[in-house]
Amino acid sequence: MFLHRTAITAAKRAAFHPSIKRSFTTSFIRHVTSEEDLIPPGAPPGTVPTDLEQATGLERLEILGKMQGIDVFDMKPLDASRKGTLDNPIIVKSFGEEQYAGCTGYPADSHVTLWLAMSRDRPLERCSECGNCIKMEYVGPPDDPHAHDHGHGDHGHAYEEPKTMADYVKREYW
Repeated sequence: MFLHRTAITAAKRAAFHPSIKRSFTTSFIRHVTSEEDLIPPGAPPGTVPTDLEQATGLERLEILGKMQGIDVFDMKPLDASRKGTLDNPIIVKSFGEEQYAGCTGYPADSHVTLWLAMSRDRPLERCSECGNCIKMEYVGPPDDPHAHDHGHGDHGHAYEEPKTMADYVKREYW
């Protein structure tokens, strides 16, 4: 929480700081064209750098986005106004191979948080407590350049994925 407040405070200060040369009124995505754009110039010698001056990579992208009012990582809570079904599940977007989502039941907070694990191979999961269905929508690159399976498709292990309750329940009972 402290780091979050510090980043927002620094971003607000930096947005009105007279030493910033370019305007942040246009979309920052147009300005981020290479990895060099995510490396800051740093603070002048003898001064303590702000978060904007020292942040790099994804952290800098997030700060620049917050200065624009853009939620880069889409941190909005999931849709809790309805219960997800197999035909109309709650959608969770993911850039990674797998995603975890916490189900608190429907209506909200009707049971303790149960964590559901979804992957590209198994994008749909169902809560064992309330039956809420959540589906992962993969929005990342088609091929992960950091994949450790080297194209073999075994995802780095030679064992079968563990079965869940969904493997034993007939689809017509859902």
